[in-house]
Amino acid sequence: MEDKPDKNVLIAGCGYIGRRLAVVLTAQGYRVTGLVRSQASADRLLASGVRAISADLDATEQCIGNITGHATVFYLAPPPAQGSEDTRMAAFLRWIDTGPVPRRIVYISTSAVYGDCQGEWITEARAVKPTTARGYRRLDAENRVQAWSLCRGVEWIILRVPGIYGPGKLPLERLRKGTPVLREADAPYTNRIHADDLVSICVAAMHCGSHDTVFNVSDGNPGNMTDYFFRVADAAGLPRPPTVTRAQAQQLLSPGMLSFLQDSRRMDNRKLLQELGVTLEYTSLDAGLRACFKD
Repeated sequence: MEDKPDKNVLIAGCGYIGRRLAVVLTAQGYRVTGLVRSQASADRLLASGVRAISADLDATEQCIGNITGHATVFYLAPPPAQGSEDTRMAAFLRWIDTGPVPRRIVYISTSAVYGDCQGEWITEARAVKPTTARGYRRLDAENRVQAWSLCRGVEWIILRVPGIYGPGKLPLERLRKGTPVLREADAPYTNRIHADDLVSICVAAMHCGSHDTVFNVSDGNPGNMTDYFFRVADAAGLPRPPTVTRAQAQQLLSPGMLSFLQDSRRMDNRKLLQELGVTLEYTSLDAGLRACFKD
């Protein structure tokens, strides 16, 4: 039997979240194709029954064959590590422009596009003002998705996602090494979402009546980065990491970690809950961590 076009889904950047999403959609009868960078990742998808295409989004002249004809496209690939533009998104949009365009594209962005909000609660109406190169790259990708979709009559949804945690996605190795964290008095507000809830949100974004819009993704209970590390350590039975002042952190922590400590905000997720109609399974970190360590 020939597949119905509306049952075809492409997941670009089919890594940790993408694989979990592919499993859920396949079980629901969708024909899922995962776009990944390495052949090893492609083989992993194929072994789980998911179609796979291996392609390097940094190889802008690469010909990867036909990846068009999918009703829904999820874009989960990270931007490059340097610069202020997402050249990978630009390459991907050129590739899918060679054939039938999708009905809808769902882009997994980041809350970093808001920049430092000094701990304020923020809704989707908050003006974007990134303070890091990482935030600028994500904002560039958002703008590209919106402009491309507008020109082609494609529906778009942007999910602004904070820190993701879940089984196999916890800072256990960092805790084992005893890498210090910022003392709690200096730690900014951070937001988080459990991997399983993010997958449910992605599925809801695929079906919802709302489109051409942005959703804040969060469990609704922000904390701070130091408390997060402490509670992960407690749940894993590991020693809590030592703490340092902000001045000491500049000397001891990696640039990547420091970039996450520049911004402070609390994300309002009411639009997500009301318009997508999702019921989050893990609205507290304690419940989410218990699920991570469940036998």
